[in-house]
Amino acid sequence: MAAPTLPTAAEFLLTSPRHARPFAADARYLPDGQPKPVVVFVHGFKGFKDWGHFNVLADYFARQGFVFVKLNLSHNGLVPGGTGDLEDLDAFGHNNFSLELDDIGVLLDELFRGRPELPAAELDLARLALLGHSRGGGLVLLKAAEDARVRAVVTWAAISNVNPGWTEELMQHWQQQGVFHVENSRTKQQLPLYYQIVEDYHQNRLRLDIRHNVRRKLRQPLLIAHGEQDETVALARAHELHTWKPDAELLVLPAVTHNFGGAHPWPAPDLPAESQQAAEATVAFLRRVLA
Repeated sequence: MAAPTLPTAAEFLLTSPRHARPFAADARYLPDGQPKPVVVFVHGFKGFKDWGHFNVLADYFARQGFVFVKLNLSHNGLVPGGTGDLEDLDAFGHNNFSLELDDIGVLLDELFRGRPELPAAELDLARLALLGHSRGGGLVLLKAAEDARVRAVVTWAAISNVNPGWTEELMQHWQQQGVFHVENSRTKQQLPLYYQIVEDYHQNRLRLDIRHNVRRKLRQPLLIAHGEQDETVALARAHELHTWKPDAELLVLPAVTHNFGGAHPWPAPDLPAESQQAAEATVAFLRRVLA
């Protein structure tokens, strides 16, 4: 019997021993009873698993023979069963990088333990890859460096440092006030960032040092994809990552910006051309290194 062309979508909730916030994940795959490589996708800052064209992206990977799993990081501002957009701003403000790494770890643990929503026969967890966009790209580099279950890594428009260059003046004001705000350009919300993210950074500095971890600990094959016209994370960040891991593959996409042609919401049934290009290169890379 031919495999269906419409991917199956499985949704489930995760819980972490580190906090009391449930967070959502989902998987897309073609249920043919054959074990398939697994791609875990991690969104970026102010992002979420159903942002823009990410569901279209998940379906594309499913049709290419992967199980594509994506999650909402627990403190990204979304609420299970909520509006589907950023609404819990207090949770957003209490997010930090080590929380996010642990959330990814919770998802990986659940995949290896087994979920009733995901038949074990469909997953080949010996061929598991991480794919991250923007801040999520930095996270997947760090997680792969500390978790040997990850067999390959792909970054799209990744950061190369979790510290975006906080100035001494900002740090003093931030510590005194306990919070500073960043604007969500899409919604115009003023998003709080509590000072605890700085404290967490200092407490976990080696774990969160992308340069150190990519140079010293990252052993998996790596594809670094970056848009030439990225207006948010400079192309120089991709070249930095490549310098730290010279055996990585670097793909610079001409005229491509930070979101790879995507926007939220994304009503079209097809991927933006820029994302299609990055997705095709990612699939080719993963088929090669996970063979």
